Amino acid sequence: MKEKAGPVQKLYTRMRLWEFPDEYVIEPTDGSSASSSLSISLVDASMKLSDSIPECSSFRVPKIQMIFGVVGMLKLVAGSYLFVITERKCVGSYLGHPIFKIISLKVLPCVHSVKNSTPEQKKLENEFSRLLKVAERTTGLYFSYDTNLTLSTQQLYDLGNESKMLPLWRQAEPRFLWNSYMLEALIDKKLDPYLLPVVQGSFHNFQATIGKEIVDVTLIARRCTRRNGTRMWRRGADREGHVANFVETEQIIQINGFTSSFVQVRGSIPFLWEQIVDLTYKPKFEIVRPEQAPQIAERHFLDLRKMYGSVLAVDLLNKHGGEGRLSDMFSNAMQPIVSEDLRYLHFDFTKICGHVHFERLSFLYDQIADFLVKNGYFLLNEESEKMEQLGVVRTNCIDCLDRTNITQSMIARKILELQFRRIGVFAAEETISSHPKLDRCFRILWANHGDDISIQYAGTAALKGDLVRSGQRRVQGILKDRYISLKRYYLNNFSDGTKQDAFDLLQGHYKVSVGGDITPPSQKGGLEAIASFPLALCLVLIALLLTTMSLGQFGNDPRHLLFSVVWGSISVGIASFVRAKGRIFCNRPRLQLHDKPGY
Repeated sequence: MKEKAGPVQKLYTRMRLWEFPDEYVIEPTDGSSASSSLSISLVDASMKLSDSIPECSSFRVPKIQMIFGVVGMLKLVAGSYLFVITERKCVGSYLGHPIFKIISLKVLPCVHSVKNSTPEQKKLENEFSRLLKVAERTTGLYFSYDTNLTLSTQQLYDLGNESKMLPLWRQAEPRFLWNSYMLEALIDKKLDPYLLPVVQGSFHNFQATIGKEIVDVTLIARRCTRRNGTRMWRRGADREGHVANFVETEQIIQINGFTSSFVQVRGSIPFLWEQIVDLTYKPKFEIVRPEQAPQIAERHFLDLRKMYGSVLAVDLLNKHGGEGRLSDMFSNAMQPIVSEDLRYLHFDFTKICGHVHFERLSFLYDQIADFLVKNGYFLLNEESEKMEQLGVVRTNCIDCLDRTNITQSMIARKILELQFRRIGVFAAEETISSHPKLDRCFRILWANHGDDISIQYAGTAALKGDLVRSGQRRVQGILKDRYISLKRYYLNNFSDGTKQDAFDLLQGHYKVSVGGDITPPSQKGGLEAIASFPLALCLVLIALLLTTMSLGQFGNDPRHLLFSVVWGSISVGIASFVRAKGRIFCNRPRLQLHDKPGY
């Protein structure tokens, strides 16, 4: 029997956190009626609502600070950890509702029980709690107290009256609810006014004038949590068809009483493949269980069709080398499942557009224009007369970042022009380029969007950002791209493993055992325990320095030629060893999910 929704209880927007020696107390201070304080025990993390604040004394002196939301709670080996928002920033509005970005996220430990834990449990707890410090630095988290950011404009409009009466966390689309797993510990306690839905992604908007009209343009990205992670450690799909770096992007305009939106998606190539880092600049692409590719692709696109209707898959991969093998596998996997409402199109972005001729994306638009016109966009006027978007373009390259963002921005530009003509703001041949301020703001909007998505997946801003921002490829932009590529290499090899563990812990992909035999995260032993890339690099540089010094002394003593050969051989040997044992020197995830098929 369907549960009947009661009156909506608003989320608390401002709270005072009292940190007592034995408990946390969260007191709403935003003037909400019938508000109760939430008490959380530091002994066993139990929670209860109270109408009063515990008394303070010389033995119970609390720390006090303002917080702006409860993100959730995570239970580890011997204790629980509460996530709260300590700093926020209003970044704009979504359909009239203020949208906030999390500037500072704090993890509060409830770990008095650690005192009674075994040494092994304490060691594990310390390791996991260090991952939570990494989680505190998670970027691109957004929320609203009044509306559900996990839903598109079209979905919000289609919500029934019954659904609109539910708490925001119950309205949320599970794929985009970043703190879904962390909310589980709070949901059973009937703490709806404290349960704040959070999304990871991007939020940017601007206003511009077109003649006498003012247009408000918003761009939202929603990152899927089903296969979340870092660039090299989350590739392809799992066995259920959930893909890495799946992001829903919605472009919304409001002008002259009209509201219109257009949704696109991006996501990794939907079958099992990986690219495990080994210190090489471009690790090899490995296709796992190729015989399962058609079934996994079918599951992925079935899920997309249920969500969005018709789907056009635009594949931007090269047709040579490792990318070519992946693209051929993708194409072959699609052949049995293409249909009237599922199309596949390959467009060799690098071959056709190169590094500067991005105007040639018009060739791609000519091939997909019929799909875009047929499936349309969401449009609503003041009389609530609407037109719905009936399908979605799904774009991918290898990382679903740089080429994908350029392509999506081109499609979004074309759709925006169609919307303006439909509303009557643009004449038949009028384009965004004919309005310099609008054009500049649009480019910056999409460049910022691309940077945000790239930072969350690869740790750096997007490549080719100067093209998206200015429409031109410049020398400074090319040099910046070289720097970004080197930074990505460093992060992929020596930083992203720990970050991947933090993601898996936060979102329940790795669940800590709290009873029975406890096995720690994969421990490094033998050579792996002492190997490090900085140490190896230092040894190589020292050997090269001694080689150079020996050669410099060759004129005074011929024996130095022998020394230079010895030191040179040592440096070459160390360098060869580092390359051969590259995976030892990398900062790999220790929770081992990447070693399991489908992860």
